[in-house]
Amino acid sequence: MSPRLPTALSRNLRLPAICAPMFLVSGPDLVIAACKAGMIGAFPAPNCRTIEDLERWMSGIAGTLGPDDAAWAFNMVTHSSYPRFDEELALVEAYRPPLVITALGGPQRVIDTVHAYGGTVLADVNSIEFARKAVAAGADGLTLVCAGAGGHTGALGNTAFITAVREFFDGPVAVGGGISTGGGIAAVEAMGADLANLGTTFIAAEESLALPDYKNMVVEASASDIVVSAGVTGVPASWLRQSLERAGLDPDNPPRGGKVDFSDGGAPQKGWKDIWSAGQGVGSVRAVEPAARIIGRLIEEYEAATGRRGTLPADRRELA
Repeated sequence: MSPRLPTALSRNLRLPAICAPMFLVSGPDLVIAACKAGMIGAFPAPNCRTIEDLERWMSGIAGTLGPDDAAWAFNMVTHSSYPRFDEELALVEAYRPPLVITALGGPQRVIDTVHAYGGTVLADVNSIEFARKAVAAGADGLTLVCAGAGGHTGALGNTAFITAVREFFDGPVAVGGGISTGGGIAAVEAMGADLANLGTTFIAAEESLALPDYKNMVVEASASDIVVSAGVTGVPASWLRQSLERAGLDPDNPPRGGKVDFSDGGAPQKGWKDIWSAGQGVGSVRAVEPAARIIGRLIEEYEAATGRRGTLPADRRELA
């Protein structure tokens, strides 16, 4: 694993990758399954409708994972209009996720709290300008949201974004955008990334919170079914064409974007309940299956691409 990763993150990491935090998809079962199979597991705070639910999730994850498992990550909104920020930060202090990923706002609001217990802060960024700002604000590392990413997406390709960031930052970098195979993980690692972010690959995992129809739509979709629009949440995001059509929208003329506002605890995200997202790597998802099986296959693909062996002991492989 990359020497740029803190020991708390590289410990027990059998694949240099994060099971990305996905709205309405990532929950405790998926996080725990990913961590036990050798990937960093993550979930976003807005998946919990109440702060009490969030505490139950964090308590359950922290209490279930042990010294032989990979680290877990908590993804939180740091936008100034987000009303639950202080309560969530108190839970971060209490349950100490090894990795905190900030989104839709600056990382500086969480750095002191996370560093106090030895945690790491990665800032989600989708432009070179935001990457520079996050580094200046003190983020330990960056998550580069590139073109092809599911959910809120970026405009820059993996190669261009990584190359530009490495000109001014030599800390940990995770990269997301169209990565859905072990070969893809190896490719962004060769470009200079330390971790790959994989989200779409796990929408159809048995442990995900995605509705059965959502999982089946992902299994049946291809990259040509991805439509980018800011009209659903106010921020450019990647949507499944079939989902837009089912909601009565024209995928070829998607709605324009509106104002981003988190004042009610998640207004920009209401559309995600009925309109579903995926990234350009969706074509690699061919079945609903356990997360451990997906990760085992990714590890085999990664080993084949890199020539490395031993990233996952044979007695922990759970391939069919």
